[in-house]
Amino acid sequence: MMNLDTTFAEVRKASRTLLRLPRKATDNMLRMLADATLRQADSILEANRKDLARMNPEDPKYDRLKLTEARLQDIAEGLRQVAGLPSPLGRTLKRRTLPNGLRIRRVSVPFGVIGIIYEARPNVSFDVFALCIKAGSACVLKGGSDAEYSNLAIVGLIRQVLEQCGMDRHLVELLPVGHEAADCLLHARGLVDLIIPRGGRGLIDFVRQNATVPVIETGAGVCHAYFDCYADLEKGKAIVLNAKTRRVSVCNALDCLIVDAARLADLPALCAPLQDKHVMIYADAASYNALKGVYPDALLQEAGADAYGKEFLDYKMAVKTTGSLADAIDHVSRYGSGHSECIITENKQRAGRFCREIDAACVYVNAPTSFTDGAQFGLGAEIGISTQKLHARGPMGLEEITTYKWLIEGEGQVRE
Repeated sequence: MMNLDTTFAEVRKASRTLLRLPRKATDNMLRMLADATLRQADSILEANRKDLARMNPEDPKYDRLKLTEARLQDIAEGLRQVAGLPSPLGRTLKRRTLPNGLRIRRVSVPFGVIGIIYEARPNVSFDVFALCIKAGSACVLKGGSDAEYSNLAIVGLIRQVLEQCGMDRHLVELLPVGHEAADCLLHARGLVDLIIPRGGRGLIDFVRQNATVPVIETGAGVCHAYFDCYADLEKGKAIVLNAKTRRVSVCNALDCLIVDAARLADLPALCAPLQDKHVMIYADAASYNALKGVYPDALLQEAGADAYGKEFLDYKMAVKTTGSLADAIDHVSRYGSGHSECIITENKQRAGRFCREIDAACVYVNAPTSFTDGAQFGLGAEIGISTQKLHARGPMGLEEITTYKWLIEGEGQVRE
C-alpha cells in the first residue's frame, strides 16, 4: 500500500517558508520560470510528443494534451502576467473596533497546501503552480497518465528554477500516475488543506465521494444557450457557433441549444454555420423535423434520452425545443451542471427572469459561454471554474484560492 505522508509533510514544511519570503521573491522566480520555459522548449515539446504518440489524434483530449511553441509562448506570458498581479495576501477584508476597544481585522492568508487532480492538460501544471505560489501556497499535483512525460518535464523545470532562486523544491510535488497516489492525496487530511479536481464529471464525482480533505468542485460544464422568441438571429448564429466550436474540449463549450418553439423556422439558419465545423446535432422531434433536409443528414440524429445533461467535449450538440421561457429554465435546471448558461434575447424582462432563476456560476445575456475564463474576467488567470456555492463560485483566480483569519488587538482588556 503506497504511503505518501512523508512527501506531503515535506510539502507542508516548504509551504511555511513562503510566509517568510518577500513578495518580490516569488514574482522574480515566476519571471525566471517564464524565461526558462522558452529556453527549454525543445525538451518540453519532446516529452509532450511521447505523450501524444500514445493518444489517438481523433480523441477530443488530444488538443488539450498537445503543446506547441506558440502555446509555450502563451504559457510564458501567462507566468509573467501572474507575477505582475497584485498579491492577494495581507488584504484587510473587514475592520471594526468593538465597544470594549478591541480592534479586529479579517485578513486574507494562504491555504497552505493545495492538491490538484487533473487530466490530460499539461499546461495546468504551469498554471496551478504559478497561482498557488503567488497566493502563498505550495501545491501537490496529480496529473493523468496521458500527460505523464509532459508533467515530469514541466515539474522538473519548475524545481530547477526554485533551487536557482534559493527556494524549497518541495513547493511543488508531482505524484506518481495511478489510483494509489490519488487515493493517498484524497486522504491526506492534516497535511493537505484543499483539493481541487479539474476534469470531467467522472473525475469530479470520484474526488467528491472519496476525499476526506475539503474539496472545491471545478471543471464539469454542461452548458446551454436558450434562443428566445425575442432573439436576434444574427447574434444567435455568432453566439452558438463560438460557444460550440471555439474549443470543443473545454468546460465552457456549448452542449445544448434550446430553441423557443415560436422560432423553429429560424433553426436551420441558426445551425447553418455549424456545418462547416462538422458538428453532429442530436435533436428532439420538433427540431429534428425543422432541420431534416436542410442540415446534412450525416450530421443529424434524433436525440436519445442520454443526449441531454451530457458534456460532449467534442463536435457534438443537443437541441431541445421548448414552448416557453419557463420550460427553458426548467430544462436548464434539470440538466445543467451549475457552470455557465446563456439566453439570447432582445427582451430585457425575459433576460432578467432568466438571470434570476438560473442557478449557475455564470449566466450570460447575448454572449457565449466561451467567456467563462479567469483571464477573460480580468482575474489574470484561474485555477478552475468552481460549480459549487461554498467559498468560491465561477472562475477561481488569486483571491479565490486564499482564505482568511481574524487578527485582534487589545490593550489588556479581559472578558467579564
